[in-house]
Amino acid sequence: MAMIADAATLTLAAAGVVFFIAGTLGLLRFPDALTRLHALTKADNLGLGLIVIGLIPQTGGVWMASKLLLVWLLNNLAAATIAQLFARIALTTGRELARSEE
Repeated sequence: MAMIADAATLTLAAAGVVFFIAGTLGLLRFPDALTRLHALTKADNLGLGLIVIGLIPQTGGVWMASKLLLVWLLNNLAAATIAQLFARIALTTGRELARSEE
């Protein structure tokens, strides 16, 4: 049974890392601030979720698993709040949102 839990943890954590890399590539490659923000928040929230779900079988009990889920929930709330604030600032300042080609 421990071998199955280890394999599930490794698989889900690797998938989470892939989503973190995809979000980082979106941050670097997309043309304007709003699309970069969208790619980063979506991919990072899913990546962290996969890692947390993968770590749950490795925890000693329900208390530690609930702590991991609480961290994931708080991160999702913080990311959504910061994304909204950043998008509002980017739109209301009137600055050019597209990356300048130098």
